[in-house]
Amino acid sequence: MSLSSFSLDPNFPADQVLLKASSGKRITKEEALLLYEEADFLKVQMVARFLREKVRPHTEASYTMFRVVNYTNYCNVGCNFCSFMDEIGNGKGYVLTKEEILQKMDYAMEEGADQMFLQGGVYPNLPFSYYLDVIKTVKAKYPKMHIRAFSPVEIIGLESITGKPLRDVLLELKEAGLDSVPGAGAEILTERMRQIISPKKASVSEWVRAMETCHEVGLLGSANIVFGSEETKEEVVEHLDVVRNLQDRTGGFLSFIPWTFQPQTKRFKVRPVPTHEYLKVLGICRIFLDNIKHIETSVMVLGKGVGQLALYSGADDISSVVIEENVLRSFGLKTEKEARKFLSEGGFRPVRRNLHYEDALDPEGMVRN
Repeated sequence: MSLSSFSLDPNFPADQVLLKASSGKRITKEEALLLYEEADFLKVQMVARFLREKVRPHTEASYTMFRVVNYTNYCNVGCNFCSFMDEIGNGKGYVLTKEEILQKMDYAMEEGADQMFLQGGVYPNLPFSYYLDVIKTVKAKYPKMHIRAFSPVEIIGLESITGKPLRDVLLELKEAGLDSVPGAGAEILTERMRQIISPKKASVSEWVRAMETCHEVGLLGSANIVFGSEETKEEVVEHLDVVRNLQDRTGGFLSFIPWTFQPQTKRFKVRPVPTHEYLKVLGICRIFLDNIKHIETSVMVLGKGVGQLALYSGADDISSVVIEENVLRSFGLKTEKEARKFLSEGGFRPVRRNLHYEDALDPEGMVRN
């Protein structure tokens, strides 16, 4: 793939930034903001696709399969946008037992998933032993199961429960069988937006500390951004800069996923994000985050139409087939057959991968080297 047939004007400031990025040079925060504010959407899309080609051929796109297990919906954080949580003490919420979690994983294995995504609310009444027992129980029955679990906010909650240093908490979880962590709970990493979204949630510095410590002990994972509320364009770029700086230090993010907010509560303002803006932001993520190899698009959140376009706009992965989703309204793919059909109809050869982005043997017996 070449950019030679696509006109970038070296006399136009936004095009100068795109030319700089396409030549392999890192762009600045100011230049990323210029792209967001002034660049032609189609030019951003083309450069992002050009850079995506260096990761995976444009004829291919990857996917994975995991079971989401929300072990409790009790939470003391109270995010304004969340309709999933129940207040602690109201008696209406739940905590899954180890046996219930195993039943969910039995079904997931039957459906072809080999990975578990364990997340819940921040619930101080649950002892640390519960978390260790759940991981050990799943690993005992399914030794090859990859367990990705606990957002930075949950991890900080576990640090508080135990009174131990965060590093020690993570090492115990890792010894129990934890394989990787999600960079969830980020939304927009500026203090102004965190006060709007959830004043009781981890601050930007706490989120960074949690993820940095995870990476230091070998628990790699992903990061994301959720936009489409009261954030400014400057704040979107600031969020990306926080992630890029952290990645420069640790190299622990394997992928990055841009999402948009969904309307869940009346307490939180949601701004409908036009498709072209979402794709432009996704393209900027590919261009700006030059140290994160994979850019995912969430078909579950954004739908199939936008998902296919995103794969032509810088994304190389559709995130996953998600078995059970309680927190968000899902527009996603429920089976591996659906995922493969979706990618094939979009013009891509589907490649199954695991949560460490290693290509796995797919249903057709093919495996990439």
